[in-house]
Amino acid sequence: QVSVVESGGGLVEPGGSLRLSCAASGFSLNYFGVGWWRRAPGKEREHVLCLTSTGGTIYQTDSVKGRFTASGDTAKNVFYLQMNNLTAGDAADYLCALAIGRPCRPGTNEQYYDYWGQGTQVTVSS
Repeated sequence: QVSVVESGGGLVEPGGSLRLSCAASGFSLNYFGVGWWRRAPGKEREHVLCLTSTGGTIYQTDSVKGRFTASGDTAKNVFYLQMNNLTAGDAADYLCALAIGRPCRPGTNEQYYDYWGQGTQVTVSS
């Protein structure tokens, strides 16, 4: 059974940094995409970026370019979202999702992903 668990959220001041983790287990394919999404109160779920199993990143939201970086350890199936220079606009629940056997593609929606974590909350406030 596939499991996806996010961690690392918390309270950070504007301009600060956080690193989120996504631990995935229960699948054996080496080809997949790891999507990071976020859901702010009163807003629709937003696709932030997608990390391919080969290490490339496709940004889905322009506002995070230059500030957010994705990486991963495919041997351990743990993936990271490094977030720098955070603003109030970044506050949200951040979710990790897996697309098994498919690459990252620009503009993909929620249905593209097979498995989702429960999310980890990021609060940006002074």
